[in-house]
Amino acid sequence: MPITIKNLPKEEITLQPGHAACPGCPIGIGLRIVGKVLGKKTVIVIPACCTSIVQGPYPYSAVKVPLVNVIFAASAAVASGIAGAFEAQGIKDAHVVVWAGDGGTADIGLQALSGAAERNDNIIYICYDNEAYMNTGIQRSGSTPYKAWTTTTITGKTEFKKNMPAIIAQHRVPYVATASIGYPLDFAEKLQKASKIKGFKYIHLLAPCPVGWRFDPSLTAEMGKLAVLTGLWPLYEVEYGVFKLTGVSLSLVDKDKRVPLEKYLRLQGRFKHITDEDIKIYEEYVDQLWRALKDLHGKRIV
Repeated sequence: MPITIKNLPKEEITLQPGHAACPGCPIGIGLRIVGKVLGKKTVIVIPACCTSIVQGPYPYSAVKVPLVNVIFAASAAVASGIAGAFEAQGIKDAHVVVWAGDGGTADIGLQALSGAAERNDNIIYICYDNEAYMNTGIQRSGSTPYKAWTTTTITGKTEFKKNMPAIIAQHRVPYVATASIGYPLDFAEKLQKASKIKGFKYIHLLAPCPVGWRFDPSLTAEMGKLAVLTGLWPLYEVEYGVFKLTGVSLSLVDKDKRVPLEKYLRLQGRFKHITDEDIKIYEEYVDQLWRALKDLHGKRIV
């Protein structure tokens, strides 16, 4: 049965009131959905990231399920160990979830992540991508987009972001998906699908950060939607090697149905310095991306 707001549990299973997130923070939205879909038999592994703070100061915690805080580089390795321990004990109905930022995924945690994917360990790895090291002062990461301001790219990053879902898909894992905070039910459905698959599952969740992106906190969901509707953040799945577009992205192959990219970029203070030429480069990047996605839809890619 498709997931709707009405059939999601009302109980807050993961993140409780009193957490330390900033106003408009996407972490609260994402973690709440994780709990509602996966339930109480979930263990969450968190490397150093904003969620280390959001969960609350020791000895208190706003997270209701078992949680393990680990060093930046080790989250996938620790999750693999927990999953192995469950398997050795014959426990088959528990979910082991890594909840990591883009710094702990695309950069510092990539080695352990690649190892867990190559071994096809039975975990769900979720990267909530706010496109910079937000917890330590908004430094650029491998996932920071082209021309975005950070405290270490004050005139704008000169490279496009690392394509983590494609990198993980090349490990031939059972399931890879993209999602956005702007489309929470799409995220919930992909989580539900991942929970029923044995082996390594990876979901890359776009998580707009009001503080780092420099937008009004009331616009978090809108930012998540615009990223998708402009075509910059396509929603898709790679299930057992077969690529398919999902949700609203199915209609965006037609360029005329996409929202102008400038609308998304101009709403963010991190792009206030962007030029018309930069926007043209962005538009060419998106057009090229969608030419490739159109050809890939419905086909085996690994």
